[in-house]
Amino acid sequence: MSTLSDPNFVNPLSLRSRRILVTGAASGIGRITCALLSRLEARVAAVDLDQTGLESLELPGEGHARRCLDLENVDAIPAWMAELALEGGPLSGLVHAAGASCVQPLRLLTPALYRKVLLLNTEAALALARGFQKKAVRDPQGGSIVLISSVMATAGASGAAAYSLSKSALHGLARALAVELAPDRIRVNCVAPGFVRTPMFDRMAALWDPAQLSRVEAAHPLGLGTAADVANSIAFLLADTARWITGSVLTVDGGYTAQ
Repeated sequence: MSTLSDPNFVNPLSLRSRRILVTGAASGIGRITCALLSRLEARVAAVDLDQTGLESLELPGEGHARRCLDLENVDAIPAWMAELALEGGPLSGLVHAAGASCVQPLRLLTPALYRKVLLLNTEAALALARGFQKKAVRDPQGGSIVLISSVMATAGASGAAAYSLSKSALHGLARALAVELAPDRIRVNCVAPGFVRTPMFDRMAALWDPAQLSRVEAAHPLGLGTAADVANSIAFLLADTARWITGSVLTVDGGYTAQ
């Protein structure tokens, strides 16, 4: 292994020439992740249903792609990924940052509502992993899959049953896939953010009174996070800095679950 003083030293955080698919790329964590990965010299394939948001996404460097795709059509995802790899080359990384929030008391939680949350948050993650592991899609050197979970996967909250269900399922999914895909040198991990200031958070916070917002902020010893805080952890798991990490959940929550 090279050292910092070695003239052949390679920055382990460099993603030069690696092609990485990011869902939820038009806003929030996905958008900031795309910007960071491009600055780390990755070639980004940005995916979202919001065409306008994708068009306004600024990515330095070359070789990037923007694709409008409805991830709720899970049956079409593996074939679509094969087409993407055929057009622009194999994928070295996958980040599933797209997601649906849901705050609904149990008495009002209908099957139609929680199934929609599960479809985007969890089933789409599985479909993306199925597409990624295909030989025609993945880089022969292996790769890294990062699924965006939430502290709500392990910390309960009133009205969060559907959301917690969908996110906690990602933890089990990551562990199972980590074992199954290790022979192909594919690592699978989750990032579990706390409350992060994103458009999704803003929509949820708009339903709170000042006292509720104050309690949420106080529950994070380091304060509320930003999308950049989460993007940094995603880049770490995609890069060689995490070459010996798989089947893990990286909690990025400003101390929310430490209490």
